[in-house]
Amino acid sequence: MSASAVPAYSQNARVDAMAPNVPEGSKLLLAANEVVYNKDNETVTARGAVQINYAGYKLVARQVVYDQKTGRVKAYGNIELIEPTGNRLYGDEMDLSDDFANGFVNAVRVETTDLTKLAATSGERVNDEEMILNHAVYTACTPCATNPTYRGVWEVKAERVVQNGRTKTIRLEHARFEMFGRPVAYIPVLEVPDHTVKRKTGFLFPRFRFDQKLGFGVTTPYYIAIAPDMDATLYPTALTSQGFLMEAEFRKRFHNGMVTLHAAGINQSDPDRFTAGTSDQLEDTRGMVGTTGAFQINPRWAFGWNAMLQSDNNFSRTYSIQGFRADTYVNQAYLTGLSRRNSFDLRAFYFDVQDADIQDRAERRQAIAQVLDHQYIVPEPVLGGELSVTTNFTNIDRDLTDSTLVPGGIRFAGLEGGSTRFTSEMEWKRQFIVPGGLVLTPLLAARGDVHRLDVRSPVGYGGDFETAGSATRSMLTAGLEARYPILVTTDSSSHLFEPMAQIYLRPDEDLAGRLPNEDAQSFVFDASNLFERDKFSGFDRIEGGSRANVGLRYTGTFDNGVRLRSIVGQSYHLGGVNSFATPDLVNAGANSGLETDSSDYVSMAGVDLPIGITFTTGARLDKDDLSLRRSDVSLGYTNDRFSTTTTYTRVAAQPLYGADETASEIQNTSSFRFRDYWSVFGSVTYDISNKVVARNGVGFAYDDRDTLFSIAYEQTRDKSNTAANDWSVMARLMFRTIGDIQIGTDSD
Repeated sequence: MSASAVPAYSQNARVDAMAPNVPEGSKLLLAANEVVYNKDNETVTARGAVQINYAGYKLVARQVVYDQKTGRVKAYGNIELIEPTGNRLYGDEMDLSDDFANGFVNAVRVETTDLTKLAATSGERVNDEEMILNHAVYTACTPCATNPTYRGVWEVKAERVVQNGRTKTIRLEHARFEMFGRPVAYIPVLEVPDHTVKRKTGFLFPRFRFDQKLGFGVTTPYYIAIAPDMDATLYPTALTSQGFLMEAEFRKRFHNGMVTLHAAGINQSDPDRFTAGTSDQLEDTRGMVGTTGAFQINPRWAFGWNAMLQSDNNFSRTYSIQGFRADTYVNQAYLTGLSRRNSFDLRAFYFDVQDADIQDRAERRQAIAQVLDHQYIVPEPVLGGELSVTTNFTNIDRDLTDSTLVPGGIRFAGLEGGSTRFTSEMEWKRQFIVPGGLVLTPLLAARGDVHRLDVRSPVGYGGDFETAGSATRSMLTAGLEARYPILVTTDSSSHLFEPMAQIYLRPDEDLAGRLPNEDAQSFVFDASNLFERDKFSGFDRIEGGSRANVGLRYTGTFDNGVRLRSIVGQSYHLGGVNSFATPDLVNAGANSGLETDSSDYVSMAGVDLPIGITFTTGARLDKDDLSLRRSDVSLGYTNDRFSTTTTYTRVAAQPLYGADETASEIQNTSSFRFRDYWSVFGSVTYDISNKVVARNGVGFAYDDRDTLFSIAYEQTRDKSNTAANDWSVMARLMFRTIGDIQIGTDSD
């Protein structure tokens, strides 16, 4: 059969806008077991597995009757109508116009493309843009897509529901909000965007918070859809203890990136609730402004920034401003490039330490830094091997010297003033496999540094310090690595044993301990860096002197899914001056296990079991008595319902490095889904050395993708007394398509 669209007559603009959007000349395709033409009644009746496709509409029913005189289409029995938008209408009896624009349905159900559902005793379609449902129920039910018997947690029952295709809204009149089958709220009118709306100006669900020194707070966000590429959100918050907090965020998208601008401010009503003598207590009017940006110039190059400016040093942390609440907020601008083998990274940093110290000493000790890292690998082999060039440029400025008293002297983490270092290093290496399977890798490297020094000399430093305004240094290295992989296989497993040895010949480190050390302070000797040519963590120190590294690597796999891995080894200083035994401003090599000719033993082992258990451990053992100098142990288990991870860390005292006492800590995080969609979770950190619970939290959650409810309690014991809150409660209640209610600032 074929049919044409309804003729258009002269109408006003408003009526024209409501006309059905049926393309001119659309054809109607009909398939059925039987089609009967009644010339006397001017009807066409299709029976048995009827399928109709017309102008994007698809109709399935047991029987369809088309009345040519009235232009009406009546469908009966197991009806399903799919609209061009993807919505599905179900019913027992349906009366439609021949263009499907208008109609009436008994016992109707509507399913939208975002898995929301509407059911009603009867429904009527008007002008192809309004669906009016009587005595209707509205809900969102994602699990129903795979489990038709699932009953959602919530639903809204309304006397009348109007879905308007022009305004893109669903309006519920005289509605009752029910949870678990019980009415919890009466709503005279509730209007929500339909599934086609991505952004719409209006109020969002309120958020709630409760903090120890801020009091109870209510936030009523207001979202503003400015343009397709711009929007904003206002966050007015009333706090019972501190007054009115106003936040606003503006967002702008571009074809290759995005920019945000965030601002907040408050005039505190009761500053005396905070600890006396802190910036939280001494400031009345407080505020901040922050911005972020991220742009992808092309598939290889990107640039962006994060920046914050605030009235005092603790506002954003105290009031938990979203995105700016970190203990140390990193202001930075960056330009990065990444190809298949080469990389470029240019960054500028300013570290904003958020604490309650009115003199802001911790932040003034931080470095204002600009850093360039570039690595280039020559694309073609050079003398049969790989040639690479590594470049680093670092410029540092600091307002105050950062120093700490340690046994026997002072540890200088940073010096007042400015310094600049330019480093370039070239490395060549080539791999040979000799008969018998021995793998040999010779290596040659050359490095040069240029320093600008405009820093205050470290008063009380036990070593020599370079007092000239500039300095240069260099390092030449010749090395050889030998590996002998041994593969052992059985009927049910395979095992790879790899004895490994390295030797590096080089002169002593130039100016060892006489230059600032900014980026090579966090030095830890373990199995992960046993076979590194230069074990220092940055460029400010260079490993000098001849050294050998010896160890064994093992990997085992079993057919039952068990996986094993381990490394064990030791390092030996062969000649020259041991860089790790040479004092520097931070004593980076002190108590490291490498300061003697024979190093401590380091090891690492891991086991993965198919039942979900993962075990990893690492240790450093004293070379003389095998006493434990450092240990890291992690045990985890995961299945469909339960997940837990326990981590134990122990570090022996390193007095010269600034750690006077042995530090040990155990931490556990766990979650358990005790029923479908229900779970409990918690974490605890116990400081074994000080015999105190440093941090703990607990909560539970329900999440079926349509309804999310979670509540959590967290307590942190802050020894420095710089935090505004010792404990907090966080909760969230989210109804998909309806709204989101939050208490606290974290939605994790």
